[in-house]
Amino acid sequence: MENQVPKGLPKSSTLVLAVVLGALLGIGIYQVATRGYNFSFKNFPQVQNPIQQKTQTILNEENAVIDVVEKTSSSVVAIGAAQKIINPFDPFSLPTSKESTIGTGFVVSDKGIIVTNKHVVASTDTHYSVITRDGKKYEIRKIYRDPILDLAIVQVDGGDLKALELGDSSKLKVGQTVIAIGNALGKFTNTVTTGVVSGLGRKVTAGDPFLGSSESLDDLIQTDAAINPGNSGGPLLNSAGQVIGVNVATTEGAQNIGFAVPINDVKKISDEFIQTGSVSRPFLGVRYRFVAKDVAILNEVPQGAYVQEVITDSAAFKAGVKTGDIITKVDGQTVDSESKISDVISKKSIGDKLNLTLWNDNKERSVTPTLQELPNQ
Repeated sequence: MENQVPKGLPKSSTLVLAVVLGALLGIGIYQVATRGYNFSFKNFPQVQNPIQQKTQTILNEENAVIDVVEKTSSSVVAIGAAQKIINPFDPFSLPTSKESTIGTGFVVSDKGIIVTNKHVVASTDTHYSVITRDGKKYEIRKIYRDPILDLAIVQVDGGDLKALELGDSSKLKVGQTVIAIGNALGKFTNTVTTGVVSGLGRKVTAGDPFLGSSESLDDLIQTDAAINPGNSGGPLLNSAGQVIGVNVATTEGAQNIGFAVPINDVKKISDEFIQTGSVSRPFLGVRYRFVAKDVAILNEVPQGAYVQEVITDSAAFKAGVKTGDIITKVDGQTVDSESKISDVISKKSIGDKLNLTLWNDNKERSVTPTLQELPNQ
């Protein structure tokens, strides 16, 4: 009986052919390698360790913050105030002067022009100065105070100050990273905190812990970056190192709730001050409280701006606007938001007329005040 190869096993000729082919392939690879050629596996998928990937992301975020701080902190300054101290136990002693840091500012022009909050430099009887990160001191020689936005523009004789780049606050998105720099509590200079944009278009009543005053501010940026007394007037920056807001207030009794004035509102004032050395803004002369539609329905009054105070000799006063009036329309536009009146006025000039529709005691009337110049406080 002839020898047969069991089924499932290759014949000897097949084995010989496989060995020869394997040998030839091995010789070919050896020849290619010895001549300096390399095989590339770049088309094969690469597997990355998820822990390494997460670590790299964290390092990138940290480096971005560090870069912003190094780029901008030299342009963030402390605002100091000189206070006279009298010894109550020695009536014959001369008063001494003590300077303390009460707020923060940042440079917007190499002409020595700095932005801060109005409540930081509110007193007209106090001597103010600017102290840089490296300890240089400059006397403030000119101040413009804007009571509507709680902003102040101050000027010093410091031509070596570097201006920060101003961003575009209209492009802000809730959730984007922000960085705040300021003199926390008036003694921790150039304190850096980080967070996100928590909300936009906020309205708050801001108080000054040093003076005990308060005012209503509209259209603010809300952030969870820590903002403390002394941070007032400092910059709120995006991850590119651009100023997108001016830190103005924090919420007492709450955590991680701070507010900043959008930089686009600041640009209008700072640009005019840089170009002309002064600021002129149209002024109506009323303080009001917005009455939303649901509140209006409950109280059987129209939606609009309820006038709480009319400034004596202002444009509104001369036109006959009275406390208790509700402004329902401005230049034919329905007053359907807190910022409607200020938005319309901001697009006008001093001397322009403003058409107001008023409601009071179930009667409607119209007045046309001529806008005056906002007084510099």
